[in-house]
Order: sequence, then C-alpha cells, then structure tokens
Amino acid sequence: MPQDTSPPVVLRDAPGQRIVDLSLAIDERMPGAKVEVFKRLERDGWNATNITLYSHCGTHMDAPRHFLPGGDTLDRMDLAACCGPARVLNLTPTRPRELLEVAHLARWHEAIGCGDRLLLRTDWHRRFGTPEYRNALPRISPGLATWLVERRVALLGVEPPSVADVNSVDELTVVHRILLGGGVVIVEGLAHLDQLRHDVVEFAALPLNIVGGDGCPVRAIAIERD
Repeated sequence: MPQDTSPPVVLRDAPGQRIVDLSLAIDERMPGAKVEVFKRLERDGWNATNITLYSHCGTHMDAPRHFLPGGDTLDRMDLAACCGPARVLNLTPTRPRELLEVAHLARWHEAIGCGDRLLLRTDWHRRFGTPEYRNALPRISPGLATWLVERRVALLGVEPPSVADVNSVDELTVVHRILLGGGVVIVEGLAHLDQLRHDVVEFAALPLNIVGGDGCPVRAIAIERD
C-alpha cells in the first residue's frame, strides 16, 4: 500500500489545546506555485529550494491594493484583524455557483458585530483539484458584502479561491471593492473547517511583509481550547 505523504490536518491534539491547519498544501498540484530543488544535502552540503508563488495562489490574503487604487499594500496593513477569536459559520450544504446572501447568515445576525472575524464553512476545499473548485465556486453577493461592512466585520475567511466569481471581472471588482474598501480583511482558499469542533476558535493567518504586495499565501491555523 502506498504511503500517505499528505501533511497532517491536526497539527497538535493535546489535553486542553487542539491546533488545526486551515491551509492548502503547496506542492506540484497547486496552480500558480512552483518549488524547485536548488541545493541538495548530499551534493552541496545543505538543502535549499527556489520557490515561485502567484500572489493569490492557494490559501492567501488579499491586500486592499489588490482592487483599490491607492489601497494599502501588505507591508502597510494593520495586522490586528489577522489574529484573534473567529466565528465558524456552517453554511453546508452549499451548491455550486450558489450566491451567498444576508439570509444565509440569518441564525447569526444578532451575534455578528464590530471587529468580528468570520470563517464561512462551505466544505468547498474538498473540490480542490477539480474544475468546479475554481469555475463553480459559491460566492459572496454584493448585498452580503455590504452588510458585512455595515456590521464592521474585521475579517472574512472563505474556502473557495475567491469571494467572487473568478470568471466575471465585474463581479470580482464589485465584491472585492466593497469588502476591501470597507476595511474587511479577506482570506481565501481556506481548508479543513470541517475538522473544527467549536463554533468559536482562535484564528491566525499572517502575510509576508512584502513591500508593495497586493496579496500572498498565508499559513492559516485555528486553535481550539477546552
């Protein structure tokens, strides 16, 4: 039987604390990513690689610069929203191309408020590697984006590779500009939200300090405490 070389999802499972990886693995299957051997231990004395990454590949964060003229770049972003308690909203089952509206969050309306971090569980990460993952993703409606801004949500995390239809420039532009222009940090391409046991977790996803950066892959994790 072939050995399973996929990275673990649960990074730590100990009394009182459980850490779950919410990131897609970067390997040869990841569109927009390339990892090449540069040095080998046996030949050169150490291992080293050359890494090439599209700034919005895999699990990644959008900087306002991504869609806003004059918007903040990664190195200028306030990172306070990137770490802290987050609500996990279970929206499953989610249909391909489903437009997520304010009504989808009805059961949490009273709970969502200023400074909240929201992680929308759709189980879409299970479709990674299929055409549906990119081309039939569930997306945030302009109405929902506006509602989140009005509630002054600090961070929105989604499992699809984008909050909007990647095949519609108009939709991409409208939804991203509403969210980013309203101060909402966007994390896209999350995974393994189905492994979380609690409705509220400690969340962390930090970008690289790229001067002028419009976005970059992140290592997103959730910490659950008893």
